[in-house]
Amino acid sequence: MTITAAADGSALGNPGPAGWAWYVDDSCWSAGGWKHATNNQGELKAVLELFRATAHLDDDLLILCDSQYVINSVTKWMRGWKAKGWRKGDGKPVMNLDLLKEIDEAIAGRRYRFEWVKGHVGHPLNEAADVRARGAAEAFQRGRPAPAGPGFRGGQAAAEPAVPSRAAASAGHSASAPTTERVTERAGVYAHDELFSLDDLGDDFGEDHRDLTDPHGPDATRSDGELHRVTLSLSAEEHRRVLQRATAGGVTVEEYLRGLI
Repeated sequence: MTITAAADGSALGNPGPAGWAWYVDDSCWSAGGWKHATNNQGELKAVLELFRATAHLDDDLLILCDSQYVINSVTKWMRGWKAKGWRKGDGKPVMNLDLLKEIDEAIAGRRYRFEWVKGHVGHPLNEAADVRARGAAEAFQRGRPAPAGPGFRGGQAAAEPAVPSRAAASAGHSASAPTTERVTERAGVYAHDELFSLDDLGDDFGEDHRDLTDPHGPDATRSDGELHRVTLSLSAEEHRRVLQRATAGGVTVEEYLRGLI
C-alpha cells in the first residue's frame, strides 16, 4: 500500500512568521510553525514531520512536493554532503543542517519517493497543504491559535505546537525555530516567495541555486531610497489568487506583492 501525501511550507516575508504542513485528506493532516523562519525551512520541516508521523506504518510513501530544493536535497545531494562532512562542493557548510540531519535519520529504512508538483496551479493535495502551512504562518504572525491537525492515528505528534504559547509569549520566548539557514534581509533578495519560485526554472541552477545573495555582492539590492519599477505578468488564476490573498490580509494587491518582495 502507498500513502500519498503533499508537504508544503510557507513564510510571510521569508524570513518571517512561517508554517509547515503535510496533508493526506481532511481527516489526516498536520501543521505547525515558528515566529521566524524561512520558506525552505518550512518545506523541509513538512517533509520531516510527514516521515515522523508515518514511522509506525509499513507502507510506501509518495510525497508530493513543489520544492525542487527539498527533493534534490533528499534524493540527490544529501549523500554527497554527508560524505564531505555536511559541506557542499565549495567547502561551505550546508544550509538548514539540523533539519537535513533529522530527515536523514527519519528516512533510514523507509520506502519512499518524491514527485514534484507545480505549486499554486490547483493541485488539490498541494493546495490543501499550502492552505494549512500558510494558516500556521498567519497564526504565528497574529499570535492566534492555529489547528495542529489530527495527524496519523497512532503516529508521532508534531515536534512543536502549531499554536503560539501564551506562557512562552508572556515570558518573552517563542516556539523554537531553525537557525541554520543564512538569511539576508538587508539585501532584499530572497530565494523563494509564496507565488513564484526558482523551482519553476528546473535543475539548471545546481545544488547552490538557493543560496541567498551576499549583501555586499554585485547582485545585491541596496537600500538607497531609489524606486524601481517591476513588471509582472499573471495568468487569470494567479491574479485571482493574489487578489484573494490581498483581500484576506486587508491590503491592496500592490501592498501584498511589495510585502512578498
